[in-house]
Amino acid sequence: MIRTAALAALLATTALSSAAMAQTTPAPSTADAGAGFATSDATDPYLWLEEVEGERALAWVREQNTRSLGVLQGDPRYAQLHAEALEIVQSRDRIPSPGFRRQGDEEVIDNFWQDANHVRGIWRTTSVESYGTAEPVWETILDIDALAAAEGKNWVYKGASCLPPEERLCLVNLSDGGKDAVTVREFDRQTRQFVDGGFVLPESKGGATWIDRDTLLISRDFGEGTLTDSGYPRTVRLLRRGQSVDQAPVVFEGQQTDVSVSAYTLRDADGVVKATLLNRGINFYEAETWRLNADGTTTQLQLPAKSNINALIQGQLVVTTDQDWTAPSGQQFRTGDVISWNLEQWLANPATQAQLVIRPTERQAIEGISNTRNKLIVALYDNVRGSIYSYTPNPAGEWSRTRLNLPENTTVGIGSSSDHDDRVFVSASGYLTPSTLYLADATDGSTEQMKSLPAKFNADGMVVEQYEARSADGTMIPYFVVHQGDMAMDGSNPTLLYGYGGYQNSLLPGYSATVGKLWLERGGVYVVANTRGGGEFGPRWHQAALQQNRQRAHEDFQAVALDLQARNITSQPHLGIMGGSQGGLFMGAMLTQRPDLINGAVIQVPLFDMMRFHRLLAGASWIAEYGNPDIPEQRAWIAEYSPYQRLAAGQPYPEVFIHTSTKDDRVHPGHARKAAARLLELGYPVLFYENTDGGHGAAANLQETARRLALEYTYLSRRLMDTPAQE
Repeated sequence: MIRTAALAALLATTALSSAAMAQTTPAPSTADAGAGFATSDATDPYLWLEEVEGERALAWVREQNTRSLGVLQGDPRYAQLHAEALEIVQSRDRIPSPGFRRQGDEEVIDNFWQDANHVRGIWRTTSVESYGTAEPVWETILDIDALAAAEGKNWVYKGASCLPPEERLCLVNLSDGGKDAVTVREFDRQTRQFVDGGFVLPESKGGATWIDRDTLLISRDFGEGTLTDSGYPRTVRLLRRGQSVDQAPVVFEGQQTDVSVSAYTLRDADGVVKATLLNRGINFYEAETWRLNADGTTTQLQLPAKSNINALIQGQLVVTTDQDWTAPSGQQFRTGDVISWNLEQWLANPATQAQLVIRPTERQAIEGISNTRNKLIVALYDNVRGSIYSYTPNPAGEWSRTRLNLPENTTVGIGSSSDHDDRVFVSASGYLTPSTLYLADATDGSTEQMKSLPAKFNADGMVVEQYEARSADGTMIPYFVVHQGDMAMDGSNPTLLYGYGGYQNSLLPGYSATVGKLWLERGGVYVVANTRGGGEFGPRWHQAALQQNRQRAHEDFQAVALDLQARNITSQPHLGIMGGSQGGLFMGAMLTQRPDLINGAVIQVPLFDMMRFHRLLAGASWIAEYGNPDIPEQRAWIAEYSPYQRLAAGQPYPEVFIHTSTKDDRVHPGHARKAAARLLELGYPVLFYENTDGGHGAAANLQETARRLALEYTYLSRRLMDTPAQE
């Protein structure tokens, strides 16, 4: 799916019982107890922990790592959990994710693969026919382990962009240790070598897109003054083969306060460029789209500020709008609508009439859009249950649809699609149902099962239930509970509640071998909260918890915790929570607002100091989600929930496990470090671990991933399965 927002780059309901409704009054605020702490640089004693590679900061990290690893790896359960996690993440019977790729006159399947023998991974290829067999014959294109060894680098593969239609020349993205910033190098898929004297872009956040074999549009860090306040590129330059980066002329420039600028091409199914587009990301959700004309001038396209360009099919430009909008034609469109124009006519006349392709209902959401040569492929969810449809335009631009033959009441996903014909890979899975991969024919909706993941844990007797909890403002919040069917409803069940609640990211039911093996199989209960701030019911569900309404999402999460206890599924001594990044902020809000509800929290690569989030790394790009702490009115609503400032003495905080990565160049590791330091200062037990590699995923390779998982589930076992929980 093509996106116009610059960074839009990470699942039977039952009425809430009256007992739960009676408990939805929030606990008294503890904000006053910490008034004045870290409300300015002068009152923050832990600013030095924001020095990512600072000697004092790293010494503190090493000390905490030694202590925390001693506790968790010293637990008798750790070794077994680690062995099971390592076996799962390095397993060779995973479904190799397929990607259609042109190779001469035929299509092949590319895949990136990691296992015990390929820790960093290999980029490899096979024929479509071979891929469909039990044992495909793979040919290695690029071995990242061998490359890292040869160059003495900690390379992490971040994907490749190949030039249509031949797709022989590719731009390979390589990250040092898992950072978002990447080095870009030109690679020849046919010779399987980096191109001698080819395009090379030094490490930077940003992007590069092909115009033709000798021309790129690049958005990078070009030196002082070329980045936005968010730390992303603010210029797009035209780079021709043989030029150095500093010789490339600027073709588009955004403003310092923008999130970023970027560029891409709209191509037809044969790879012919129909328009070259430039994105000015004003904030995380609003953008301008400009056309780069043949003479080097630019023309702004008449699109809603909150919109996504999804596809170009048979000359039809497909766009999703995330706001109510009156088109230049005078037509009225609603938030969440999918619309289309004849591209050529629309470029010539923005007042050209648009066609309405899809209008989701209040309980529906579009979770994915892609296209084949002739079809628009849409994953449409109804009450967090998915289906996939193929849409076809007629010569008048009107659309008909066909439902793909997939299991009902599952999570479905759109994979790679062909631009040679109308085949598309799709998947189906559930919490207890291993993923199955199908090759679908979007012409008639037929599907052929290609591969199925073997069960990775014993799900015999387990069930999935969907409930609703009433939030503080009366909104009903759906959530899923996965557990043993004969589980006693006596409040004694160790329960892990997961949440995210931001950026319109939906938490859809999916098969997790590690959750199943390391938690469910051992008697744990797994719960996923579909709170506002996510995208489970489309853009409005997300927008209901933006900025001054952020607390609604926190109250939604708290309502689910209360409902779990009201139903006697669990109780405070056995309830733990988990979330990362924005979900880490979620965990911090629960910890500081309702610590009486929980006995543990896994806080992963979190946001925590919301008074300074906009000054750290990519933080300024998230102002559209949270607000701007430099504006007094907005600072006031952020201060109401910012976890770092709200931490206070005398509260019933459980021991928490906080982890981050030194190489995370998206969410600054200072958030996690400062949270742990403040808790320790106040006298609370804290376990803190910082991986020195790994980026925002907190693990640069499979071995590090297994260690992180084992640490998390060892901690959760100690807190929620032991009685009483260990301190």
